[in-house]
Amino acid sequence: MKNKYKILALLLLFSSIGFAQNTLTNNDAASLALEQNYGIKLAKNFVEIAKNNASVYNSGYLPRISASAGAGYSNDSSENTSQDGSVSEKNNAESKSMNASIGLSYTLFDGQGRSYNYKKLKENYNLSELEAQAVIENSLLQVFSMYYEVARLTENTNILNESLIVSNNRLKRAEYSFEYGQNTKLQVLNAEVDVNNDSIRLLNSERLLTNAKRNLNLLIGRDVNIDFEVETNISFNSIYEYNTLLSLAKERNIEIQKAQKNIELSDFDIKINKSNYLPSLSFNSSYGFNKSDNDASFTYAEQLSKGLNAGLSLNWDIFDGGSTKTRVQNARINAENSKIQQEQISLELERDIANALETYNNAIFILNSETKNVETNQRNFERTEEQFKLAQVNSIEFRQAQINLLNAKSSLSTAKYAAKNAELSLLQLSGNLLNIEF
Repeated sequence: MKNKYKILALLLLFSSIGFAQNTLTNNDAASLALEQNYGIKLAKNFVEIAKNNASVYNSGYLPRISASAGAGYSNDSSENTSQDGSVSEKNNAESKSMNASIGLSYTLFDGQGRSYNYKKLKENYNLSELEAQAVIENSLLQVFSMYYEVARLTENTNILNESLIVSNNRLKRAEYSFEYGQNTKLQVLNAEVDVNNDSIRLLNSERLLTNAKRNLNLLIGRDVNIDFEVETNISFNSIYEYNTLLSLAKERNIEIQKAQKNIELSDFDIKINKSNYLPSLSFNSSYGFNKSDNDASFTYAEQLSKGLNAGLSLNWDIFDGGSTKTRVQNARINAENSKIQQEQISLELERDIANALETYNNAIFILNSETKNVETNQRNFERTEEQFKLAQVNSIEFRQAQINLLNAKSSLSTAKYAAKNAELSLLQLSGNLLNIEF
């Protein structure tokens, strides 16, 4: 039995030392995510599509030039009977022809619809950049949250490992005391049960830690089985004040910016639809070439024509059945809806910041309280441990002090990362998530 627990103690020692592994910092994780996260990659591609759509090639400002060419051959036989009964025949009348033309068309004026549509495409590109930034923010928030979950589980695993070492030491002491007749077998059995329970907790924590590492690897776009260590020392940036946060949020918050951009796009929709009330003026020009070669049965042996054509065309739907009027009215309603949504988002932002700030302040208070609680339980455990060695307290009291310290350390770790996640939410709401060094 002694050898069994010696082996277990050695395994725990080596598992706590482990092999040299790469330490992944939160900034490293963020950098990898910006380069390799799949959601961010897709968002960047959508931005490129919007950029292409906003190009002058998609604006309607450039003319259209088209060319055509053709060739033909005919071999006809005909028989013609006149009124006096005479018959004239043409057999195998052969003719060859070819033609080519090039044309240019350009809209000179379309009621400024083209201009407004081009500006709308530019704003759509700007909106796509904001949407991509929102994807980046949400992805980084996921990365940071999972990073701190890995850190929390790392701390929890270390705490459980330390507790298991204490339980093993207690088991050894109980075995030695039993051998020398200083206690009963019951104390040895109780110590074994506690070792088994602590081992199970440690194994479960290691499993959760391994899974969390895989989840983080997936978020940063690399092999999910790469092992690594994380930093567990974290700091908080500053004390936050509601009015300052709200002022920053109204300037930098992505949802607020998107709402404002949608208002601008709605205004362009109104102008684009109103442009249909005005006429359109187009310019058209073409140069054509036609040639045919005929055999002796034709009057002309060769026919050639070429020339330039140009003209202006004016189109004006004086009344289109009211469809333009309907589109303009609907565009105005959509614009009003965009303003309503902006007001709603602004009010929701005020609420979210107030809630997030309160959550953060409460989390900091709990963190400070849990820190003091750990200090108290640490002193209590050390005193109880000394008394246990002097046989002044029994194993149950010692175990209770051990559990109290274990729970206090776990609660402190949970409180620390809960406070950090609360701070991340504040930073995202205020539009500062991408501007902070962690």
